[in-house]
Amino acid sequence: MDNGMESMLDTYLFETNSLLDQLDEMLVNDEKLGDFSADDVNEIFRIMHTIKGSSAMMEFGSLASIAHHIEDLFFYIRDKGIDTLSPQHKKELFNLMFRSEDSLRGQVEKVESGVPLDTDMDGFASEINNFLKKISNVDQEDSSAEEEAPAKPAGDSMPAGSSLAAEHLPEDNKAVCFLHVFLEEGIGMENLRAYMIINTLKECDLEFRYYPENMESNPDSCASIIEDGFYMAFESEDMASRAGDMLRTQNHIRSYELVDIPQPEPEPEPSAPDSKPAESSAGQAARVPELKEAPKPAAKQPPAAKQPPAATTTQGVPAKQNLISVNLMKLDNLMNIVGEIVITESMVSSAPELNQLTRDAYDNFMKSARQLRKLTDDLQDIAMSLRMVPISGVFQKMNRIVRDMKQKLGKDVRLTLIGEDTEVDKTIVDSIQDPIMHMVRNAMDHGIEDDVNERIRAGKSAQGEITLSASHTSNEVVISIADDGKGMNADKLLAKARERGILTKPENEYSRKEALGLVMLPGFSTNQTVTEFSGRGVGMDVVKKNVESVGGTVTLSSEEGQGTTFMMKIPLTLAIMDGMKVTVGSSIFTIAIANIRQSFKILADEIIHDESGNEMVERMGSFYPILRLHQFYGIETQVTELVDGILLWVETSDYSFCLFVDELIGEQQVVVKPFPAFLTTFDLKNYGISGCTILGDGNISIILDIQALHTAALESI
Repeated sequence: MDNGMESMLDTYLFETNSLLDQLDEMLVNDEKLGDFSADDVNEIFRIMHTIKGSSAMMEFGSLASIAHHIEDLFFYIRDKGIDTLSPQHKKELFNLMFRSEDSLRGQVEKVESGVPLDTDMDGFASEINNFLKKISNVDQEDSSAEEEAPAKPAGDSMPAGSSLAAEHLPEDNKAVCFLHVFLEEGIGMENLRAYMIINTLKECDLEFRYYPENMESNPDSCASIIEDGFYMAFESEDMASRAGDMLRTQNHIRSYELVDIPQPEPEPEPSAPDSKPAESSAGQAARVPELKEAPKPAAKQPPAAKQPPAATTTQGVPAKQNLISVNLMKLDNLMNIVGEIVITESMVSSAPELNQLTRDAYDNFMKSARQLRKLTDDLQDIAMSLRMVPISGVFQKMNRIVRDMKQKLGKDVRLTLIGEDTEVDKTIVDSIQDPIMHMVRNAMDHGIEDDVNERIRAGKSAQGEITLSASHTSNEVVISIADDGKGMNADKLLAKARERGILTKPENEYSRKEALGLVMLPGFSTNQTVTEFSGRGVGMDVVKKNVESVGGTVTLSSEEGQGTTFMMKIPLTLAIMDGMKVTVGSSIFTIAIANIRQSFKILADEIIHDESGNEMVERMGSFYPILRLHQFYGIETQVTELVDGILLWVETSDYSFCLFVDELIGEQQVVVKPFPAFLTTFDLKNYGISGCTILGDGNISIILDIQALHTAALESI
């Protein structure tokens, strides 16, 4: 695939996925209300029209086929009005649309994976057509029309181009020619198919009248269209020629012919006010049912399809686009360049050659350097903001999961979303979608009670609630998934873990918090049977692994009978961090400022030893273990006494402890660099090392992962 086609494919996938996300959100919201709004009907029609066109252009036949049939369905609904559907039909329509969306997403995923698309979509297309027949009563109307109409021999049907065509022309005194159109056999709903073709031509500013005049509202016209086709009357041959050219691009047309008639003598009377149909905007059905009567009031016309905000128009003049899509790889490259600029600026500002300048020259240089630092910081902030996207996209997808599980599990649950506008780095958003999905499914399957009476007896509302919230702190986003279900029993979790053989110490030594944390272990599940949603022991351990892979933490709290809350703390970005540089011997380490609570010197009488002889220190009424970095990493240093060095009180997730280092260098914003691939075999993550950064003088500083450091150094004691 050349670059041009690859770019087109990327654009197609981005646009199609965005439209499907929009469709999903719309369907979920409308189903909660129990009805489609007129605007949403128009919008769904527009979405399907766009997907159909772009898929056909890319030659993705299965996608174009599904979208085309849904477009036909909503063309009818839009024309007749959503209120003509019964509540039962609306319920069936919601289920059909959700299945259609899943089918479209399945085909899009195959495109993304390079897997061949399905070639036979007739079964699903028939399901859509059958529903359309059901709501339009075409089957009953067609059968009664066929009984009443006299049978005609097959040879009597008029072929296209027959010289007998003029004998059957409708009466239209102003027409100078007609287009006589025949549809393909067996397509069904011929009156609606014909009206869709007419509507398409009307939207292209073609002026004509059509016969039968009431085809869109009269199912009886199907029989006549099948036998004799339909007619379009034109007042100029040029207009008819343009219409003929357009008919070549329409679907379901078997043949058509141009039939000329003698031009009538012009009459002096003024033309009727309704000779020109009302203009219709793109995406709307033309209102042309009975052109010999006065036009209908504008208030009765269906509303125009909603346009995306970036392409709104004013007084017919297209507005300037204010949004563009950018390949994430380009943003990654931009961040890398900005990171190099930050490092280079720091190297220039700390160059030893500056000490050779005169006082005035040095002052002038530092003045310029401060201005450069300000501009560099602004550039860095802008580059980071380009990668920030609202988390609402992930949150809205959870609505669909809750909706599907409600139906399959028979539970009445509502999903409450808080803080949807919270912005996070795009890479992190992609990484946390699966963890959030697992936790929402877990809350639906395990958390919410199966029996409504159990909730009522506990004094709860019959309807369960899952709350998904997001908020910002200084440099991280906090996401919580809380349910008001039955909660967790720590004793039952311990018993289950003992049964599975995954306990690492005696049961009586487990705190309640540690017992709850067992659900995060691989292979742990409280379900007795394997269901569609859970029971295989896969899920929560994946959640923990995925969140920690982006530098985040997962904590769990639960009260039996009250509910369970999972909380994730995730950095806003993985590219740049505020760090504190410290020295241990000749090595320089960087620790995230977010993990540091306090730095202090200690006196000899403040050192405490536990029963195992491990060193501890008391801060604010609690005792914390001390980790000597030079001992853990085997670094030679002159500072070996606690009173001679510095203690850093650090914390992460639920862990707090103190690090012993030689001295503090100072705070600096650093660019996080991953280790080369050949170092991955050393499993540095398990030794408390998450990456490195390049300092202003060109030296490399190791970035410490406080949580992994606690696990490696203190939990093994």
